Amino acid sequence: MEEDDLIACHECDTLFHKRGLPSRSSAKCTRCGATLYQSVSSNLDKLCSITLAALITFLIAQAFPIVELETNGITSQTTLIGAIFALWGENMEVIATMVFCATVLFPLTELVAMLYLLVPLRAGFIPAGFSQVLRAIQFVRPWGMIEVFMLGILVTLVKMVSIARVIPEAALFAFGALTLLFAVILTFDPRALWEIAERVGGQGPLRYTPFGGLRSGPVSAHPADPHSSPSSDLMRPFAPQHGTPPDTAAPPTKP
Repeated sequence: MEEDDLIACHECDTLFHKRGLPSRSSAKCTRCGATLYQSVSSNLDKLCSITLAALITFLIAQAFPIVELETNGITSQTTLIGAIFALWGENMEVIATMVFCATVLFPLTELVAMLYLLVPLRAGFIPAGFSQVLRAIQFVRPWGMIEVFMLGILVTLVKMVSIARVIPEAALFAFGALTLLFAVILTFDPRALWEIAERVGGQGPLRYTPFGGLRSGPVSAHPADPHSSPSSDLMRPFAPQHGTPPDTAAPPTKP
């Protein structure tokens, strides 16, 4: 009995043996109907290119001024980093730290970590520290708030138009493009990289070793019922040795 490819339902904790799914399909729990996992595309080129474009756009947004304000003949402009330093100089250290983490540190960490995983997987091998980096992505993702920052900029600009001349700079357009790129990246579930890594390894599901890290192991083939459809054998519930036989798992469904 193999227990390396088990997946638990997040609603009722029923254990299933995870199997590959056809494209654009999902597996559901037979007990409560919750979605266990969905299939992912093995084409990493699109995701790699979008992530790389987002990283370049992020660097442009940080390096150039956001807007230029002109009032009474006085012109002023600043970058995001300059605004953070200004907040720190005004004894608002907590706010400055929050802005730095939400708009610089966490988004940059996610982009670099995604590229660190995607580029080696695309090249055909699993990078070192795969599980730790994947957990870091899942930790920082909810705290990246580029879209909130962009909304705050737009609200501020609308209020400043009546008292000063507002000239958009390169960073403002870069932040707008970055918001759209992040919206695309956020549609990708980082946990799907586990399945991609399994396909790249070609030796079965990844699992932890007693001394840390990851290794791959073979998956034994289970004969399918000749009277059932191929999709109905993509998952089978995990049955304990001395337990009652579980119900048959529901076949994948189209989203």
